[in-house]
Amino acid sequence: MTIGGIVSAVVLGAVVGVLGRLIVGRRDMPGWASAAVGVVAAFAGTGLCEMVGFRASGWNFWETIFQIGVAAAGVWVFAALWPTRSDH
Repeated sequence: MTIGGIVSAVVLGAVVGVLGRLIVGRRDMPGWASAAVGVVAAFAGTGLCEMVGFRASGWNFWETIFQIGVAAAGVWVFAALWPTRSDH
């Protein structure tokens, strides 16, 4: 993984993590948690992309697609496991 890949995984993961939280509809899940899950999942997406064999120098369309897909799934799973807050 190149430096550009690391930077794109962090930025894209944080953005997708926050967007995934909004899409899933879990407003009580902290923003830091959704961003962290998105970043970790983006790195996992990059690793998965390399395992499949989509390697290229510079920006890679498939790597970005894998990062987005795994990050969105990671946020969805984390949101499902995150306890809901009761205001009663």
